[in-house]
Amino acid sequence: MSIFDKLFKHKEPQERGITLELQSGFSAFSGTAYASATYRSAVDAIARHTAKLKAHCPDSGVEKLLSDTPNPYMSAYDLLYKTATAYFTTNNAFVLIERRRGITAFYPLTPASVEFIGATDGTLYAKMLFSDGKQVLLPYADIIHLRRHFSTNELLGTDNAPLFPLIDTAHTLTEATGAAVKNATNIRGVLKFTSLVNPAQVKAEKEQFVQDYMSLSNTGGIAATDQRFEFIPTTQIAYNVPHEATETIAEQIYSYLGVSGKIVSGDYTEDEFAAFYESLIEPLAIQMSLEFSRKCGKQITFTAERLEFSSAQTRISLLRELLPFGVISINEARRLLALPDVEDGDRRLQSLNYVT
Repeated sequence: MSIFDKLFKHKEPQERGITLELQSGFSAFSGTAYASATYRSAVDAIARHTAKLKAHCPDSGVEKLLSDTPNPYMSAYDLLYKTATAYFTTNNAFVLIERRRGITAFYPLTPASVEFIGATDGTLYAKMLFSDGKQVLLPYADIIHLRRHFSTNELLGTDNAPLFPLIDTAHTLTEATGAAVKNATNIRGVLKFTSLVNPAQVKAEKEQFVQDYMSLSNTGGIAATDQRFEFIPTTQIAYNVPHEATETIAEQIYSYLGVSGKIVSGDYTEDEFAAFYESLIEPLAIQMSLEFSRKCGKQITFTAERLEFSSAQTRISLLRELLPFGVISINEARRLLALPDVEDGDRRLQSLNYVT
């Protein structure tokens, strides 16, 4: 029994009696983009930072699910990572809310296609078809739906069609680079026989010549021939793919996703990460907070401890300025320095210069 068999056993309503009033189709990205190393590395960088978001909710049970173990099969990091990956790969991310006398689990879904069906009573359903052929019908009210490029479709984010030419070009450049390397390492030449030789003999002489002189065992680097044939080397000029072209395509793919090459490589400054967070991670965190709150019926927020990404010098400077005012507690200050909490560390110390 698969995970989906166990999960959807009690969730799939009968389709019988539902009138089709609203239909909208969605087909997942073909997969060629995520198969691209450039695209995948950019999506991976975004998903890794998104997975660092921390969930907060007045309901301690829901908060524990979203910050620890959302379901029996994955951690909270896995849930956010997979959700962010789907969000930037297909421009649609789905998370199923499991309700059994309350919210008991969250499951990220990656359907191959989705069809929305509206019933006469106003209930909206999502018919999902997965890559293994499993098909389920779920109430849309139980699905957290995050959309990117939400413009032309009534319910879904627009596909990544503008990205296809960039991915094709990146693939062509990669293939050209591989072919250039292979051509540069091949030794090519012509054995010219000075007399008539039957085809079988020509093949045998060629194979023997390659074995004797074109292998690594020929340490002297010299070949010897007699009057039967002569070896005429051919000059191969390998085509070198311009490095600027590869970088330009990669930057265009990064720009489409809203991320810079330095974020992808991890070679970023505090200011560069702050720009990345404010332009990409923070809007997604706001979208997640609103959608999770709306579908769960509870106030849920996703935040990032941005000071954790600051340098040690910046943290020490902040602590020097903030601690005297009693803005943060002892344990909060220790966490900024990657130190464990201490007993009675939730106290806030304040300088006598600022005490009223």
